[in-house]
Amino acid sequence: MPILEFHLAENTYTDAQCDELLVESSKLYAEVLKSPLERVRVFIHLHRPTHAATGGVPLSRGGKPAPCFFFLMLQGRPVDEKHALLSGFTDLVVRILGTERSLVRGGCWPIPPDDWSIGGTPASVMRAAEVKARADAATHP
Repeated sequence: MPILEFHLAENTYTDAQCDELLVESSKLYAEVLKSPLERVRVFIHLHRPTHAATGGVPLSRGGKPAPCFFFLMLQGRPVDEKHALLSGFTDLVVRILGTERSLVRGGCWPIPPDDWSIGGTPASVMRAAEVKARADAATHP
């Protein structure tokens, strides 16, 4: 389930910065959710300076690049995990991209498990199967 999207201004950051942001945010997401890294998906969407504005000023006319991010999380996750990701992704954007902290925005979109699928199977069904498998393993070591 872990999916994260960054929205960045085109021609503002190096490929090395974008690479580091992809890698470090993937690790953070997996760590906070205690999820296997191979489940994490991170995307960077680049926006032309003529197609983005901060404070009503297009970047092409001097507006400041102001990265934002959104991530998906299944409903029911603890609030402290959401807060850890909101602050952690912000910290990464500030450190890796050199962005002024006050310009960074981020959000968490909680998704009901019945409204998300993995390989075509609802997450609610997969989650129930994983919980049962863990319970079975604990009672039959």
